[in-house]
Amino acid sequence: MTDPTPRKGRRRLPAMRFALWFLVAAVLALLVLVWTFGRAEMAQVTEGADPYGTAFTLVDQNGAPVTEAVLRSRPTALFFGFTHCPDVCPTTLYELSGYQKALKEKGESFGIVFVTVDPERDTPEILKTYVSALSSDITAVTGAPDAVAAMLKGYGAYSRKVEQGDDYTMDHTASVILLDRTGRFVGTIAYGEDPKTAEGKLERLVTL
Repeated sequence: MTDPTPRKGRRRLPAMRFALWFLVAAVLALLVLVWTFGRAEMAQVTEGADPYGTAFTLVDQNGAPVTEAVLRSRPTALFFGFTHCPDVCPTTLYELSGYQKALKEKGESFGIVFVTVDPERDTPEILKTYVSALSSDITAVTGAPDAVAAMLKGYGAYSRKVEQGDDYTMDHTASVILLDRTGRFVGTIAYGEDPKTAEGKLERLVTL
């Protein structure tokens, strides 16, 4: 009598191979689906959306007119703050200027646009002194208080005057808004975000 076990083993082997190939094909199909979805999602952010924010006409640190075009000519880090800010603003601008210099050494660049939330005190002259100590490639923006307030609203930025005796300070949005070279929103950098993460976001920004 012949032992049937070897024949069962031979029949089981093709089935196991088929199952293995089916599993590999399923994994590859899933990877393709994830890659395709990721590409579509990126395209929606960078290609399918309109430029972020609204139109505005203000002035820069040299007193020259500045409009939303400053945010639609190259990758931009947009930050709202004020020169009397004790920590958040100088720290953020210092870090951004450092990233900016590092990327320039690699042949890449992005602009920094600093919009004051305190136009009553931050005149063009004061802004020029403030940002020139950090970088020659920062556009500082101010203007009439109502025009600045409208610009902040159009870009989803928050600010509020906080009285402090005979003086005052400003609460404001502390995140940096990242815009691609056509002015489309691609993300933010939070205040205090891990430097490596922030650097990675900026490296991605300049390639869009």
